[in-house]
Amino acid sequence: MKIWIDDDACPAAIREIILRASQRLRIPVYLVANRHLGAVGAGSELITAIRVPGGFDEADKYIANQVSPGDLVVTADIPLAAMIVERGATGIDPRGELYTEDNVRARLTMRNFMQEMRTMGLAQGGPPQLGAKDRHRFAAALDRFLFKALNAG
Repeated sequence: MKIWIDDDACPAAIREIILRASQRLRIPVYLVANRHLGAVGAGSELITAIRVPGGFDEADKYIANQVSPGDLVVTADIPLAAMIVERGATGIDPRGELYTEDNVRARLTMRNFMQEMRTMGLAQGGPPQLGAKDRHRFAAALDRFLFKALNAG
């Protein structure tokens, strides 16, 4: 199992939770972004930073093409979540909600609907800023997923 992070928009606090879990459980993590990631994970053989070319959805395309069944992808991007679920992986958003075969299509439909509403001026804004409860919920969901995945088999 590998953990992939759609790092173009991943909050730093969420990235740190993942990197700590990676070190504790010895799980490889791939941070994918279209910008320079600096020294994130420097000194760890488990952390790989991948810089993709600039452009719309390049990190998403890279992750979708590289992910394997059983991998975990951390992303708030619902279209990417739909792609990786089709490939047998699981997604989790920075607020701790898992994307699965059971829910990703409905989430994609709602996302597209809300995007249309915003385009027409009938809705504004996006999700609220990530808070302490969100970070806690993410850490708990990550731990549950990793425990289940590592103890299966």
